[in-house]
Amino acid sequence: MRHAVFAVFLFNGALILSWAARMPTLAAQVGASEATLGLALLGASIGLAITAPIAARLCATVGARRLVVVGAAVTVLAVPALSFAGSPLHLGLNLFVLGGCGAALDVGMNVAAVAVTRALDRPLMPQFHAGYSIGGLFGSLGAAGAAAAGWDLRTHLVTAAAVGAVTMAAVVRSVPGATGEPVAERGPSVVRRPLLWLLAGITVCAAIAEGATADWSALFFVRERHLTEAVAAMPYAGFSIAMAIARLVGEPVQRKLGPYRLLAAGAVVAAAGLGLAVLVDAAVAGFTGFALAGVGLAFCFPVVMDLAGAAGRRADGSGGEREIGLVTTLAYTGFLVGPPMVGGLAHASSLTVALGVVAFVIALIVPTAWLARNARARELTLVGAGSGKP
Repeated sequence: MRHAVFAVFLFNGALILSWAARMPTLAAQVGASEATLGLALLGASIGLAITAPIAARLCATVGARRLVVVGAAVTVLAVPALSFAGSPLHLGLNLFVLGGCGAALDVGMNVAAVAVTRALDRPLMPQFHAGYSIGGLFGSLGAAGAAAAGWDLRTHLVTAAAVGAVTMAAVVRSVPGATGEPVAERGPSVVRRPLLWLLAGITVCAAIAEGATADWSALFFVRERHLTEAVAAMPYAGFSIAMAIARLVGEPVQRKLGPYRLLAAGAVVAAAGLGLAVLVDAAVAGFTGFALAGVGLAFCFPVVMDLAGAAGRRADGSGGEREIGLVTTLAYTGFLVGPPMVGGLAHASSLTVALGVVAFVIALIVPTAWLARNARARELTLVGAGSGKP
């Protein structure tokens, strides 16, 4: 069960990065400028934002396994379809479908991961999210290899989708059929809690950063650093490797710093790393900077999901699904805002300036984490006062 859910995270990361790392080829295929490409990428973000709340409701009725099956099935069809795009509009429509099935897959696999974590009573969320990072590594390395071997985009994406389909067919029966919180058991609205909005703000910043590195890193190194497409795919591979390693082995650091200080410290490292990559015109600086960004951003999503779940957990250990669902849904606004923001800034100035702004967005996590810690402390104080305990 645990390994099956890990494989789903792996599949998701690999398929997304298989096409994202070939962005220069896609952009040339449809004749898109940075600004136009940013608008086309907005299609995926809109699909994510629209589908995520629908998927969360469906998960409560059909279960995580069925949601994963549907999301994965559409994904293995939508990824090769990108190679048929002949215009920015066509690309945007394809990405809208891909974003929608990605949201269904994302919600399903996170609900399944929560079910496994609670069943085993172990803090496994960072390790599951490491699966996504490792998948991203496989996808970006596969893209680099395909580009170096001279594969056309269609051959590459069809091959990647076929490998993904075989993987999912082998593991999907072992994915838990967990559902979210039944409607009848839902308590008061979660949208009035400042803590959850602050946690969502952290994920929005992280989503903008992760989306920018995935969608624009290859194009940045091709157009701004004049590297080949095969070499330009490697910095994101380094980003994914660093993120995966940090998630797999960073538990002692998490215990030592605590969740909020870890979020703030990671943001400092990530902002500094991305700043290094865009300010220093050297390939080694770019590779090093993206690796640092991967380390710094590694814990944002898993730590925030843990904090959101803890904020809604009841005395018997259940609950938290609504809080996780709210934060996850709001996090997609980062993917919604990121592509047009980076594309517009790149068109108005350069990709160097655009990614510099992304580094500033990452830095905003530092004060947001501090505010979230204070908001959680206030909630705990109010709970203690309401229970009559000193």
